[in-house]
Amino acid sequence: MVERYLTIGRAGVHESEIKRSRFLCALAPVSSEAAAQEFIARVRREHPGASHNCFAYVIGAEGRVHKAGDDGEPGGTAGTPMLQVLLRREIRDVVAVVTRYYGGIQLGAGGLVRAYGGAVSAALDELGTVERRKLALVTVVVDHQRAGRIENDLRAAGRAVRGVAYAADVRIELGVPEEELESFRGWLADASAGSAGMEVSGSAYVDV
Repeated sequence: MVERYLTIGRAGVHESEIKRSRFLCALAPVSSEAAAQEFIARVRREHPGASHNCFAYVIGAEGRVHKAGDDGEPGGTAGTPMLQVLLRREIRDVVAVVTRYYGGIQLGAGGLVRAYGGAVSAALDELGTVERRKLALVTVVVDHQRAGRIENDLRAAGRAVRGVAYAADVRIELGVPEEELESFRGWLADASAGSAGMEVSGSAYVDV
């Protein structure tokens, strides 16, 4: 199983113009094929007058689910180069839709490949990527007196703190590499003078 992969941290749109044609690349993070299809449909509704709305998506840490569509452009000149950019840059859990408003000048097959692939590449560069790593999901249970210092120490150490809940005790949710669980348990015992508890509940891919 893949231990880490790249995705985008937020949705966004990058626009470029090539020989009077406008290319708007909309990117969004998605966790399922249904979510990707829903995003594609939404972009199409937002641009009913566009010449084409071509798409590509890659789902899953290993990228096993992927699909591309040319939406009327010559076969293999739009969706495929978009998909190739995502796969080559190892971006996962992402959908890309490139909306084209035709400007009256033919680009040719090679020009289309460069335009659609380039639109995705430029959008990725502008929005940036984040790394997701497979981590054990840990909940630290600590008293209020020590909670602030423990949380600060965790964040200062670069731990992936996912949330903090205050009740009778304070519960700090974070991700820890599985190979570091035992050393983390020892650190927590020392940091809390043995008063903090620790629960492990499976694993998940977490932004780091």
